[in-house]
Amino acid sequence: MTAVRVLVGTQKGGFVLTSDGYRTEWDVSGPHFGGWEIYHMVGSAIDPMRLYASQSSGWFGQVVQRSDDGGVSWQPAGSQFAYEGTPGTHQWYDGTPHPWEFARVWHLEPSLTDPDMLFAGAEDASLFKSTDGAATWSELAGLRTHDSGPNWQPGAGGMCVHTILVDPTNTDRLHVAISAAGVFRSDDGGETWRPANRGLRSEGIPDDDAEVGHCVHRIARHPARPDVLFMQKHWDVMRSDDSGDSWREISGDLPSDFGFPIAVHAHEPDTVFVVPITSDSEHYPPEGKLRVYRSRTGGDEWEPLTGGLPQRDCYVNVLRDAMATDSLDPCGIYFGTTGGQVYASPDGGDSWDPIVRDLPRVLSVEVQTLQ
Repeated sequence: MTAVRVLVGTQKGGFVLTSDGYRTEWDVSGPHFGGWEIYHMVGSAIDPMRLYASQSSGWFGQVVQRSDDGGVSWQPAGSQFAYEGTPGTHQWYDGTPHPWEFARVWHLEPSLTDPDMLFAGAEDASLFKSTDGAATWSELAGLRTHDSGPNWQPGAGGMCVHTILVDPTNTDRLHVAISAAGVFRSDDGGETWRPANRGLRSEGIPDDDAEVGHCVHRIARHPARPDVLFMQKHWDVMRSDDSGDSWREISGDLPSDFGFPIAVHAHEPDTVFVVPITSDSEHYPPEGKLRVYRSRTGGDEWEPLTGGLPQRDCYVNVLRDAMATDSLDPCGIYFGTTGGQVYASPDGGDSWDPIVRDLPRVLSVEVQTLQ
């Protein structure tokens, strides 16, 4: 029987939410690693019982946890993340040199073909790879040591590799997003990289039209159309039709073009979801109304989705990794808030219900469709 597993990382532990294909009643397991920051939980694309969690603590540092039984039990995997060679420096907010320092893993991205391979995006702006189920890690240093690297500066949340996309038609093609450097693309499995930001424009940087230095919040794509990328950046929703070689704005009639997450419908490559917030200083929904916006035209034209969502006095935020979709038909959409609610829509966004309330601040939401 079809089932859905929603993996929720929060500021005080991880939670595993499961339901059948109707997605109306949910079992809640957790907190796993109670009291620890779980920046990201994700499931293998191949083995439905294999899960990973990025566990972080100011006292004990960074640990990657692994489960081989769907989250019933966990064991620490590799926690040794070291920069390759002499790290050097990058720029700080005021332009002064700052040493590269490893802080935490923001995002884990399993391979689409190898159950023991996965990538880890970290702060400061580095990419790691494991080929043994997270037991050991090695840096793909070509990203951090890119010629433009010494000029990268952190965004407000740090300088992190927060998005990793693996092309399902060519697994040597990778895209990553870095706050606040931009999007980078590799065509050789992560050995070498080039910027993929042409068409982005950001006020407040020395060169508004520079190809590097943009604060990208999230990128997404549909697996059936891997050359089409959608982006939520620090102001502006963007689209690329050539795998990141160029971008154009599709913010259209959104009430605000500032937000963090962006997701694509599982079966409709031109159906895209965002959650606008008021501004870069006011991280809450416009007018206190929590609304997901959907475009069925690949951008420009957007409709508010409000059924079941609070439409007054709501001042939560939805973070960059806190929205995901399942692969059922109709497609399910899920998101978590900084107020600890996880909402689900089993009908492509038309109606919403809270799966669970009053969790700690939600940092990430991922979904597995189990057959």
